[in-house]
Amino acid sequence: MKKVILCSFLAFFVGRLIGQNIQSLPVGTEAPMVDLQMQDVSGKAISIKESMKENGVLVMFSCNTCPYVIKNEERIKAIATYAQQNNFGVIVFNSNEAKRDDDDSFDAMKVYAKNKGYNWYYAADAKSTLANAFGATRTPEIFLINAKSIIVYKGAIDDNPSEAENVKREHLKIAMQELTNGKSISVKESKSVGCSIKRKG
Repeated sequence: MKKVILCSFLAFFVGRLIGQNIQSLPVGTEAPMVDLQMQDVSGKAISIKESMKENGVLVMFSCNTCPYVIKNEERIKAIATYAQQNNFGVIVFNSNEAKRDDDDSFDAMKVYAKNKGYNWYYAADAKSTLANAFGATRTPEIFLINAKSIIVYKGAIDDNPSEAENVKREHLKIAMQELTNGKSISVKESKSVGCSIKRKG
């Protein structure tokens, strides 16, 4: 019993250390690895650059299982649809490499995307490569990238990830509006709230 408790504590401690070493890219940075192709649930290999549209691309790190993703699913669908309607590409990455043999397997991703009516890319981030490059740590976590591949906003969809009924400001939607209207992004960063990305090793 003591060995089980000790192993659990060590796993938690190591996980915390790994999380602490992940540095999120600052707004204004050029998006990394935009040509890297990852496998979409359709079976097609897709990159951030290929998914970009006239105004840029919405990159989201998500998964199938996080309670915050599930709680925010309607908001995720709504903002992804809004992005598409306003000439932004949308690509969602599942970076939970440590759960690839479980509920975040590629087959489970295909089922999830079909059940949720995704009509945008949902790709497996092999070895959490892109999550590491962006410094993403949570699901869901947003990076809005303009047509020049510059990160212009990062963080959460809005100011209340826990309670949709109490949202006062839709950060991501406003950022997209400001970007398409040639204005400076008034709120460039917010705190993403959700589950930790399950990295392997």
